[in-house]
Amino acid sequence: MPVASLANLMLVKTHMTAFWLFQEQAARFDLWEMWNHMGWPARAIAIILVAMSAWSIGVILDRWLFFNAARKQSRQFAPVVAGALREGKLDEAIRVAERNKKSHLAKVVTAGLQEFRGREKSEEIPEKKIDASKRAADRATAIVHAELERGLSGLATIASTAPFVGLLGTVIGIIDAFREIQGHNATGISAVAGGISEALVTTALGLTVAIPALMMFNYFTSKIKAFDVEMDNSSSELEDYFLKRVSVMQR
Repeated sequence: MPVASLANLMLVKTHMTAFWLFQEQAARFDLWEMWNHMGWPARAIAIILVAMSAWSIGVILDRWLFFNAARKQSRQFAPVVAGALREGKLDEAIRVAERNKKSHLAKVVTAGLQEFRGREKSEEIPEKKIDASKRAADRATAIVHAELERGLSGLATIASTAPFVGLLGTVIGIIDAFREIQGHNATGISAVAGGISEALVTTALGLTVAIPALMMFNYFTSKIKAFDVEMDNSSSELEDYFLKRVSVMQR
């Protein structure tokens, strides 16, 4: 047989051998196989991380829908209530606000307008009426802010603790791998490769849980800051409206 043909044949055999070794190695790193070889402490940590992931996904979806509804209704509410107040239709403005119950602006405006309407015909000093209405709007702002933050503390906790929970699973898995080596008196990297790879799965899982949770926590926090600015502006504009209305009534 020519030397070139023999070399080609050996090269093909080498490639085939490498292919089958790669397939064999890929089978070893199958996640289901890793799960079957995990000890129960590592499995318990993996289950905890999956539960944390499910919780964070639930919070993310809930806050996403809540914030989108608040933004959408506020965009519809703001021009309509501004037009009603310009025309002096206080009752109409309150009705518009009550129809947009998911709007963060509507909740603040409703509280201020209802307080002012309840005191408008009283014998109180005008400044006291305005102060009372402003306090009602501020209380509503604080309540809405707490509603916007609902669930975010849990999201922050998951983002900060999930990597450490995964690391704990890795440490436990490595300890088990070395115990297995000691028990079988095995040596070499191949003796620990499977156990370490299974142990590192929990670290990867912890990071997979933590990264989206942290990103969405920062996103929602920035949205809440924007909502707070909008509510503060609405409260300030409402106070200006009350001052103008009182001055017109006193003429």
